[in-house]
Amino acid sequence: MEFLQPATWSEALEMKSAHPDAMPIWGGTDVMVEINLDHHRPAAILDLTPIHELREWGEDGDHLRVGAGVTYTRIIDELGDRLPGLAMASRTVGSPQIRNRGTVGGNLGTASPAGDAHPPLLACDAIVELASKSGVRLVPAREFFVGPKKNAMRPDELIAAFLIEPAGGPQQFSKVGTRNAMVIAVCSFALALDASRRRVGTGIGSAGPTPLRAEEAERFLEGELDWERGGAVSDATAERFGDLVAAAARPIDDIRGTAAYRRRALSVMARRTLKWALASSPFIGRWRGAPEGP
Repeated sequence: MEFLQPATWSEALEMKSAHPDAMPIWGGTDVMVEINLDHHRPAAILDLTPIHELREWGEDGDHLRVGAGVTYTRIIDELGDRLPGLAMASRTVGSPQIRNRGTVGGNLGTASPAGDAHPPLLACDAIVELASKSGVRLVPAREFFVGPKKNAMRPDELIAAFLIEPAGGPQQFSKVGTRNAMVIAVCSFALALDASRRRVGTGIGSAGPTPLRAEEAERFLEGELDWERGGAVSDATAERFGDLVAAAARPIDDIRGTAAYRRRALSVMARRTLKWALASSPFIGRWRGAPEGP
């Protein structure tokens, strides 16, 4: 196995172009497990930890640009107020040691249907920034996942960052696992409410071949919420929203749970996250300069 360690981002892109089969590594929380268990033996490892640009985040117009090397711990500590849904999901990732090493960039690279960061990225319409010698390509998160552990990256590309708008309203994340901590999701759900656009965003994890959105559920809830005054929704509305989220899933039976259980859990999580989100912001219309209700 060849070990490659570029000193600069341009050098990293040159190496990836010359060695398209090289496996990028930062935290190594997934890659090293696969190698140690002999599940995967890449021809080369491309160590990106010296690339300081990947550790940075900042504003990029209306978006935040978060480098692929920003860890879960930093997202919680430095971006929790701007990206609350992603911070909630980050808190459920592994142990403190894993959160100190693991990154959303690495989570995107593995493209696992159970990736904890994926549902909030979908719910917030995040964009993945891919780079190669030939230039930069921006891929919406909803188009990035193309199959189980498969993504839309080309062989010569590396994940540079993801772009995501700061929260325009309340966000929530919920996850069901076989125990309370340090566990792969049986299923997960993210919800983002954007009052200024009167938009609902959803993300479903570990209940399909890829992370999914519940688009019919989004459209339904957008028409049901009182965007001016906020407040609670009826039990019937919450129930219907949960049913539509469950219907959008494409789960299977596996060692962690049955398809029927996953659908039931998603329905419950959708209802709960909706009520939590509304309770956290009694007047949704006051978010991001939207008109206030009387």
